[in-house]
Amino acid sequence: SQHVMASDLDRQIETLWNCELITEAEVRELCSKAREILFEESNVQRVDPPVTICGDIHGQFFDLKELFSIGIAIPHTQYLFLGDFVDRGYFSVETFLLLLALKVRYPDRITLIRGNHESRQITQVYGFYDECLKKFGSVNVWRYCTEIFDFLSLSAVIGGTMFAVHGGLSPSITSLNEIRELDRKQEVPHDGPMCDLLWSDPEDIEGWGVSPRGAGYIFGGNKVKKWNEANNLTCIARAHQLVMEGYKYMFDEALVTVWSAPNYCYRCGNVAAILEVDDSMDRKFKIFVAAPSEERRLPTRKPQPIYFL
Repeated sequence: SQHVMASDLDRQIETLWNCELITEAEVRELCSKAREILFEESNVQRVDPPVTICGDIHGQFFDLKELFSIGIAIPHTQYLFLGDFVDRGYFSVETFLLLLALKVRYPDRITLIRGNHESRQITQVYGFYDECLKKFGSVNVWRYCTEIFDFLSLSAVIGGTMFAVHGGLSPSITSLNEIRELDRKQEVPHDGPMCDLLWSDPEDIEGWGVSPRGAGYIFGGNKVKKWNEANNLTCIARAHQLVMEGYKYMFDEALVTVWSAPNYCYRCGNVAAILEVDDSMDRKFKIFVAAPSEERRLPTRKPQPIYFL
């Protein structure tokens, strides 16, 4: 039955890879298999290098294919995605289902952690909900996927020394163990530690500050230094913020932002990056640009309203 499942999955992966949809029944089945795998994962997933770290994708399906072509495909390369698979781009459904199918097919070769957009509330505003409704004619696929969001891990530690999270730090968390103890299997709360991990941003300040996003906090270099020292870490890798150059170091390389959606919202003009971490924890960035327009299919719907970038 493993064999049948694998060949079924391979066929679904091929369908999704061609930016075509699988059936609603296949989505339900895929989500139930994914749930079993994700259920076992820790809030702080252990990842052994070498691994390639990817930031926000936001439904930019053809750019995700571009990412896999410069980063070499699974299962040859191990991947860690830092969340925000959906919303804003035109192909959130295909993007998330492809990544989920790869997770079920190669559970040890891909780690998916949760971003602030992997939420019922946010996806009802920024595109994923409407896209599911339009492509499947009902909200069922959105429901299956948002149930899976609740099972996604909150963070990862690579090689024991690099902390990976979507957003950033929380004033109510001082150790990795405190993250491990959170109950993550729920909708993203409006405040508190789980919310902060998915929403916070680094800033050139001392201490903590109020976030302009209305959720999470802004945090300074002294907080990063304190967190890294307390947890025997050397670096935080996170996503969540558009970076025109694809990646950006802060605080003497104690933190790096990785952004993997080129020409974000099809208009920002930024390049994207992935971060390759080798066996010895050495880091190398690969920069890529948006997929050439002849490789894209244009969607047949109006772009989403933009909030902050």
